[in-house]
Amino acid sequence: MRLKNRLGEEKLRGEYDFILTAVTVLLVLFGVVMVYSASSYNAEVNYGNKYFYMYKQLFGAVMGFAAMIALSFVDYHVLGKLRYVILAVSVALLLLVFVPGIGIESYGARRWINLPFFTMQASEIAKFGFIIFAAAYMAKHHKKMTSFAGILPVLGVGGLICLLIILEPNMSITICVVLLMFAMLFIGGARIKHFVILALPVIAMVPLLIIAEPYRLKRMLAFIDPWASPLGEGYQLIQSFYSLGSGGLFGLGLFNSRQKYLFLPFSESDFIFSIIGEELGLVGCGVVMFAYVLLIARAVRIAQNSTDRFGCYLASGVACIVAIQVIVNIAVVTGSIPPTGLPLPFVSAGSSSLIVFCSGVGILQSVCRRSHKPVKRFTRK
Repeated sequence: MRLKNRLGEEKLRGEYDFILTAVTVLLVLFGVVMVYSASSYNAEVNYGNKYFYMYKQLFGAVMGFAAMIALSFVDYHVLGKLRYVILAVSVALLLLVFVPGIGIESYGARRWINLPFFTMQASEIAKFGFIIFAAAYMAKHHKKMTSFAGILPVLGVGGLICLLIILEPNMSITICVVLLMFAMLFIGGARIKHFVILALPVIAMVPLLIIAEPYRLKRMLAFIDPWASPLGEGYQLIQSFYSLGSGGLFGLGLFNSRQKYLFLPFSESDFIFSIIGEELGLVGCGVVMFAYVLLIARAVRIAQNSTDRFGCYLASGVACIVAIQVIVNIAVVTGSIPPTGLPLPFVSAGSSSLIVFCSGVGILQSVCRRSHKPVKRFTRK
């Protein structure tokens, strides 16, 4: 009995990471302010309420904080035991978007599920469902991860999720999941030759996906030379350049963006970083990027201090998905990669994304509280 008690105490030996929580809360609150700034005019014109998007973001923030607190007190090993249930729910939600009356079509894509109080994007949940499944599988079969047969279950599940997402269609989230899958396999111990083998069909599929949807080819051409179609496919990227460029070093001031007056499409969601650059300048963008680097660094450190492989892989997966989406989003708005729609974690408008990413921070805290040692020690001199 005494041994059992000691083991129970060991599970909660780590400390709550207050820096991680503080950074998350600040990013979310900053996101609420920026969503209001970027969407107030658009919301007034289209909905007659300039606070329309801000209210939705506040709702997502409240739900996200509740999920973050709740999951921080749940033993993360429970998620490992429920991995098949979580995966089944993730796949079921991805299938529901194709059901008439349940799935919502917008801009030619079916990506959302209609709920009583808000719409939910199933792919956001599926990303974290994949992380939980992959982390649990790799932890249980870590000795098999050096063989190609050993990584097939992770590839199979990741491939199924990618297939359902690309059928919506949603190429941006599909690319995100592919990158996440490769990152998880690398963390799990897959060999370099496996990535070479996997890269070949992925590279071969890109032209096929572009041919399947002609608008993707137009986006590629717009990325190469957006001024060739300034009122067409290149319009959004050009407006993003104007937004970032006019901000200069210190910006035009909070709430003073000009591009939000219906010049920059999706200014409150996928291109909110452009509005940040316009209103807060290069300095403001730098502070935001530093906040993300700090958050990801805390997640990586939690992974390093985890008591077991599952906790390590789980925390690493959360760190990877945040890093991937931040890098891709900023790369798109700066014209570094072809345009694609991907929200900036914790900041872009979208209740589903906000709730799910806050839940991911809650999982990180659960791993942290059960780590071998505190993430940060405080010593007296």
